[in-house]
Amino acid sequence: MATTPRTVTSPKKFIIGTGLLAQLPESIQDFGSNAYIICDEFFLDQVNQTSLPAIERTEGLAAHVEKFQYECTQQEIDRNLGIAEQQKANVIVGIGGGKTLDCAKAVAYERKVPVILYPTIASTDAPCTALSVIYKPDGEFDRYLFLPQNPDAVIADTGIIAGAPARFFAAGVGDALATYFEARACYRADGVNLVQKRPSRTGLGLAQLCYELLRENIDAAMDALTSKVSTPALEQMIEATIYLSGVGAEAGGLAAAHAVNNGMTAVADLHHAQHGEKVVFGLLTQLVLENAPKDEIDNVVRIIKTAGLPLTLEQMGLKTFIEEEWREVARIACAEGDTMGNMPMTVSEEDVYHAMLAANNMAKRYSAA
Repeated sequence: MATTPRTVTSPKKFIIGTGLLAQLPESIQDFGSNAYIICDEFFLDQVNQTSLPAIERTEGLAAHVEKFQYECTQQEIDRNLGIAEQQKANVIVGIGGGKTLDCAKAVAYERKVPVILYPTIASTDAPCTALSVIYKPDGEFDRYLFLPQNPDAVIADTGIIAGAPARFFAAGVGDALATYFEARACYRADGVNLVQKRPSRTGLGLAQLCYELLRENIDAAMDALTSKVSTPALEQMIEATIYLSGVGAEAGGLAAAHAVNNGMTAVADLHHAQHGEKVVFGLLTQLVLENAPKDEIDNVVRIIKTAGLPLTLEQMGLKTFIEEEWREVARIACAEGDTMGNMPMTVSEEDVYHAMLAANNMAKRYSAA
């Protein structure tokens, strides 16, 4: 009987630099001639007033721009797919945050055409993965849509990302921070990565490099972000949060941190929390489950604090701790097929519930320090 192979997967192109959104026509030409652009509301005017006319002035190119409706639901995917089919689009472009880009990936998959992604915030590693996270209309996690290949191009315009609100950048740091620890757990368990194969040593190495770049650059990068300027430190952080985090997670695998994040979508008080903020609490929970050494937790908390991320559930927006609600979080986190199964030990719903309580108390202790 054949064993499940190990994998390393990646976008065909990852480009990082300044002024890249202005080169959108050239990027489209590499993959098609009729672009369907899904854009979030913050860049809609810029794309309509600047990018669209530039595309239309380019011989042989056409495009349609559509506003993303806030949540990557199956309904939103189907809505955009219908318009893309009407427009006979042969390339999909996503411009925006993680949910916008996940929607663009799903539409391109259904349409069977290339996809180009322009992340405007570094809030998650969504751009580089062969995965879309689908939510229910109420914001609760629904399912993962596993895609047969990674995006054709991911183009990170550092000038745009540096100008985004610091909270979004910090959320990307939080998402990236869990990458190494989850990949390490998955590798030890010989679990299943995000393309449903076994984790590779290369994936683990990329995840570890992601963590090293965060540790080395967090202070200087946040200094640059305060002034909304791009520096070498910020560029390395964007490389970590968008590329290394995505490729490292995909080839290395996820574990408890993202499973707990998925469970936390059931808590109404936290619906406005960023994905990376919830992943941070999931990471603290994972470290409790692993009984991680103090110096490791110290380093993780230093990065969390420097990025300005919330540590405790209360800082994240939780008004009242309701036991039944958090036992439901634990139940969802331990659901069959979720990534809790990639932990190197057997973890029960009760284990997760207890670890979340301990993680929040640990977070309060570090917050007071």
